[in-house]
Amino acid sequence: MMIKDFNIREKFAHISEYWTPKVVAELNGQYVKLAKLKGEFVWHDHENEDELFQVIEGTLFMDFRDGSTKTIKRGEVLVVPKGVEHKPWTKEEVWVMLFEPKVTKHTGDVQYEKTVTNLEWI
Repeated sequence: MMIKDFNIREKFAHISEYWTPKVVAELNGQYVKLAKLKGEFVWHDHENEDELFQVIEGTLFMDFRDGSTKTIKRGEVLVVPKGVEHKPWTKEEVWVMLFEPKVTKHTGDVQYEKTVTNLEWI
């Protein structure tokens, strides 16, 4: 068994693209991913998986189909339950850590120009 540790800020230094999550660890069938976000993403859901967003830097906005918007600030966490359609967006660059089952598709069943199908480890 190999015990790994890493510095989140050093990992973020290796990310230059927006909306392209990178895997930094895995545990209990889950990936821990880091991503830089800026602008708007696409409406999507994850039929069978919950999705956890932890904001490391910046402010993330999450729109929901019921017309509500959640504001997640630095140090805060949002869990989007499985099957709930959502659209993340930002006003400025935001750094997030995501916790998702390894089988979670980036944009659910929606194919979009920003959809990532092959996850990269950093």
